[in-house]
Amino acid sequence: MEKADELIEALRSKSDDKQRRILARFFKTGKGEYGEGDKFFGVRVPQVRSIVAEYKEIGLDEIAGLLQSEWHEVRLCGLLMLVSRFGKLCTKRFIDDEEAIKERDKIAEFYIDNAERINNWDLVDLSAPKILGYWLMTPSRYSEKEKIMALDRLANSGNLWKERISMICTWGALQKGNPAFTLRYAERHLRHSHDLMHKAVGWMLREMGKRVSIELLRSFLSEHAAEMPRTALRYAIEKMSEEERKHWLSVKNKQ
Repeated sequence: MEKADELIEALRSKSDDKQRRILARFFKTGKGEYGEGDKFFGVRVPQVRSIVAEYKEIGLDEIAGLLQSEWHEVRLCGLLMLVSRFGKLCTKRFIDDEEAIKERDKIAEFYIDNAERINNWDLVDLSAPKILGYWLMTPSRYSEKEKIMALDRLANSGNLWKERISMICTWGALQKGNPAFTLRYAERHLRHSHDLMHKAVGWMLREMGKRVSIELLRSFLSEHAAEMPRTALRYAIEKMSEEERKHWLSVKNKQ
């Protein structure tokens, strides 16, 4: 039995019908909902992480197979393996190592090539910042312009999950003090029609204010608050004082 098959059986052995029903509702798997057709074993994330730790040596070919699975937790395993692998290649020991640079680029390319299978918000949020976000900020064979072009293709794809990846991955850059990518994709997705993108934009703007500059956030809001979807605005101003939140909401109300 291949390691990937063993991993799937390990997940199956921990299946829980009650948790499966909860997850199916939580991740909107009904007809016409954003997660339509997704299937769950009913395994909690800490349990998934423990299984990932046991099978961390699985190769990219087998991870590609995991990402094609109909089971949500199987795809999550594959993504968490990539996160772990990428993180180890970003340590001080390897940050400028030529072989590590090649491997980081390979993982980023693999992630982008398989983005359609990163098809629910938790899968995006648990992987994009620590893979593509860190990739934006680490030495690479790709120039910054080429990296931006890769993210632009995701942002302009018309696929909700690829679009969310382009926004949420900027959290990784924010953790390194760089707000440029967040600003670029917040403006790109400002008028998006889906609530999940409104939340993503607002969340990343809030993180920008927290981690980089509250004045930069205020500057963005001064230009865009009136046109922002209400959910995005509420997320962006969540950590501000009540008085300041009221101010920005009043700007929206005057629209």
